[in-house]
Amino acid sequence: MNEVVNKQTKFIDLGLIDYQEAWDYQTNLFNQTVALKIENRKKEAADQKPTPNYLILCSHPHVYTLGKSGDQANLLLDEKGLEEKHASFYKINRGGDITYHGPGQIVGYPILDLDNFFTDIHKYLRLLEEAVILTLADYSINGGRIEGLTGVWIEGDKPEKARKICALGVKSSRWVTMHGFAFNVLTDLNYFQNIIPCGIDDKAVTSLEKELGEKPNLQEVQNRLKNHLIQLFGFSLTEN
Repeated sequence: MNEVVNKQTKFIDLGLIDYQEAWDYQTNLFNQTVALKIENRKKEAADQKPTPNYLILCSHPHVYTLGKSGDQANLLLDEKGLEEKHASFYKINRGGDITYHGPGQIVGYPILDLDNFFTDIHKYLRLLEEAVILTLADYSINGGRIEGLTGVWIEGDKPEKARKICALGVKSSRWVTMHGFAFNVLTDLNYFQNIIPCGIDDKAVTSLEKELGEKPNLQEVQNRLKNHLIQLFGFSLTEN
């Protein structure tokens, strides 16, 4: 573990950004942090540099991404179908199966050195879920979990009614994280009909807009979510 603990976290709002561009961006930050940790281990404690943390929020044009443990058969479109839907497709290096990203969705990529917080990947996932659950509660919506499945669900205790509102998929190396979560706020849910989301074929997908019956303010939702992440992780957030 690093001798120097740093909870200072840089907040980066990338707005609507191409998936590949965002993937390259977070990969660069991830690789730099891992490299710094490796260098630190060669040094005395007094000479070690604190590792940085980043909280990236953004959204993407229509895109389907398949995790390393996923099955491409869960994508129900061929190349022509992707073109017709103006969507792209990537096989990526996170956990999990297939998911969709698109406009009106809040995508979070925390690039954290968990040595600065806690070294427990399950706790990390649960706190990401909790931030979304608390955000839903701000809108009087009861979100929760389903045992054995990641993500945040509505009516998860009723198998015939359970619907996912936030998907999770992460990668970590030397306790540094990348990838993250996708929270459906104003998302066009029709795009989920072209996949078997996360490889689960018996559960529906929903959005905050659908649950509320009206359009929430996306920026307000993002701000509430960010504040819950700050409280749960104890971030000291900087925005410069």
